Amino acid sequence: MDVQDTVTHELAVFLRTRRERLTPGEVALPAGVRRRRTPGLRREEVAQLAGVSIDYVVRLEQGRGLNPSRDVLEALARALRLSGDERAYLFDLARRRSTDRETEPDAPVRSPTVRLVHDLSPLPAMLLDHRLDLVAWNREMSALMLDLDALPAARRNAIELCLFNPDRRAVYLNREQVLRDGVADLRAAWAAQPDDEQLGARIRDWCARSGEFARLWEQRDVRVNGRGRKCLLHPVLGRVNLDFEVLTPLPDPRERLVIYRAADAAAQAALDRLGRSDQG
Repeated sequence: MDVQDTVTHELAVFLRTRRERLTPGEVALPAGVRRRRTPGLRREEVAQLAGVSIDYVVRLEQGRGLNPSRDVLEALARALRLSGDERAYLFDLARRRSTDRETEPDAPVRSPTVRLVHDLSPLPAMLLDHRLDLVAWNREMSALMLDLDALPAARRNAIELCLFNPDRRAVYLNREQVLRDGVADLRAAWAAQPDDEQLGARIRDWCARSGEFARLWEQRDVRVNGRGRKCLLHPVLGRVNLDFEVLTPLPDPRERLVIYRAADAAAQAALDRLGRSDQG
């Protein structure tokens, strides 16, 4: 299956799964008297809500080569009650998302952004690319995540570490949610960069090596994580609650600058100890 066929298939499956998760009551439709043999809305109900023909919805869900317009995509997004991230994912799959700038597929990370990561000390900070590869980090982030510098280059990836690295798996008290959020974020990145063969190969590899990843990937949750909280169990610091912010540099929207901050006084004291021990 080539890239276009893969994207067309994903568009079809995504629309079907979003339809199946809704109930008539959630979209202000009567439940009706006819028993539903499948979960969610019927195709005719989606067609009614979106103002398109039933045949059009059927053909979209069967991946039969349609090229929906922006207006149709907007109508489908409203009908299916898509979140902002899910709407962007839909538009990316249909090649209708407008972008203000173009970037080269493998453009190098800009050195000013890398310098910024180090300038943010003593706040732990790191730079990720759209594949969730760890591109740069400061000494506080490395100490917090158990010596990132010691990792082989091929293993410096947030999903890879959460799935397969036993030391770093144990660091996350809320690991399942961290992984779920990471997979949902990766879904959005994949739709925006479907021609990225390296990303596609990694996803296939993770699906083959991890039943957990494969299950989460098939759920097709889409969510770009701009901020949140992570609860760590550090071998030296103990339990540390950290808030994080994700910033996107203007020169390349595929980069993610992740900054951690203490979520409470105990976490701040722990980060202060981490900074002193790192300097010593």
